[in-house]
Parts: sequence; structure tokens; C-alpha cells
Amino acid sequence: MEKLTMETKEIMNERFGKDSIIAIATVKDGKPYVRNVDGSYEDGAFYVITYALSNKMRQIEENPHVAISGDWFTAHGKGINLGWFCKEENKNIAEKLRTAFREWIDNGHNNFDDENTCILCIKLTDGILFSNGKRYDIDFSDN
Repeated sequence: MEKLTMETKEIMNERFGKDSIIAIATVKDGKPYVRNVDGSYEDGAFYVITYALSNKMRQIEENPHVAISGDWFTAHGKGINLGWFCKEENKNIAEKLRTAFREWIDNGHNNFDDENTCILCIKLTDGILFSNGKRYDIDFSDN
């Protein structure tokens, strides 16, 4: 396994540095749960707008270890609730997510007045990326 290289950084940014559908798996009571979410990648993490009281967030609160999959990429990571989308500490990432998700972010699905509308950060630990017939085993730690 190798650290994230310039080559793999470029592939990850090109492929996932925008609105991307990824599957996220959580575990509760030894049983896996998986669902598709809109995510956007930046600097070794995926960011998702979600609801703090959802099953996925409750499961992550109990066990932050998650797995993701999407577009010839699978990985493990740690789910971190960054809190309310509109809080000052989230201003920079929220602006980036507004840009990435501009086609649907204001379609009425999200209630940004509700403090349970939050940002989930999936900090990647390791992953396998396939691109142009090549396999990359990536260690995301220390990113």
C-alpha cells in the first residue's frame, strides 16, 4: 500500500471532486447497512449533506467505521459529524458543497434552518482505486 501520490490525487479529484454518487456502509448490531448518497471528495475525505437524526448518522455515532464504494473505488474511513451545515466553522466546506451540489441543493430537499441538517465527513483511511487498467492500493493516513 502506498501513500496518496500526485497521480492518485489527480484521479481522485477528477473523478470525485464534484457531485458523485457513492455507497456508504455502516454497521449496527453486527448487521451491515448500505445506501447511496451524494458526496464530494477533497483532500482525503468525502463530504455529504445529511440529517443528524437519520439512521446512518445514528449508526455512525455508535460505530464511526464505514466503507464506501463508487466508480471503480472502494475504501474504508471514519465518519465524522461536522455539525450544522450553516455554522460558522463549516462555512468553507459548505460553500464548496453548494457549488458541487448546485443542481439540486436548493430544490426543497434540504432545510438549512434545521440545525440537524449537517455535514458528514468521511475521512478515508485506505482504499483501492482502479484507473485505465491499473490498480492503486492507497494509504490515506496522514492526509
